[in-house]
Amino acid sequence: MLWDRGFCATCLIAGTIWHVMENSILFSMRLSLQVAAVATIFVVIAGICVAYVLARSDFRGKELVDILFTLPLVLPPTVTGYYLIVLFGRNGLIGKPFYDLTGLTIMFTWYAAALASFVVALPLMIKTTRAAIESVDRNLINASYTLGHNEFETTMSVILPLAKRGIIAGTVLSFARAMGEFGATLMLAGNIPGKTDTMPLAIYSIASSGEWSQAHSMALILTVMSGVFLYLASRFTKRIV
Repeated sequence: MLWDRGFCATCLIAGTIWHVMENSILFSMRLSLQVAAVATIFVVIAGICVAYVLARSDFRGKELVDILFTLPLVLPPTVTGYYLIVLFGRNGLIGKPFYDLTGLTIMFTWYAAALASFVVALPLMIKTTRAAIESVDRNLINASYTLGHNEFETTMSVILPLAKRGIIAGTVLSFARAMGEFGATLMLAGNIPGKTDTMPLAIYSIASSGEWSQAHSMALILTVMSGVFLYLASRFTKRIV
């Protein structure tokens, strides 16, 4: 009788733990997709605009601007995260006036994770899109001007459609990069279970606690998803003309 009760209690505890772990994995997956999707939307908008200016305009300090936007690609993610704290932290250059005005801060929220993912993914979008825009045949652009189309009309009807494969490739790569962001997210959003623990952060926490089987499963899922995104990106990239 005692053995039966002990066995049932053990099963109940094990079931509860498994349920919590399963919910944790699903939450981290959903949060990662949510963060990556939001970050990618802003990456596409900002990336196309910046890439277009860099590809089509000549101005003083152009290469400096390009370097500034590329820095998050080569800096250690923790350094990028530190700069984000300096800018958007509660006492940051932007964060303090915002907090004084609204009483809100993005620190330790999923918005902070989206911001970190946006910053580290943006350079990929800019580089890929700029290369695609610069590869558009100038004769076609000049022909559009000859037909009476202005800069905006030429951009929308000639330049962007011809550069669309590069733009799509940049979008896919940016989404994959945002999904895998770790260092800057950890600095700005923290690793709060059930709140800001995206898949990379959850894998780190689970592995640190010795739950290797769960860490293996989550790492495999993230690896497969990243591989699919890279395959899709390569399909578009190699067809850029």
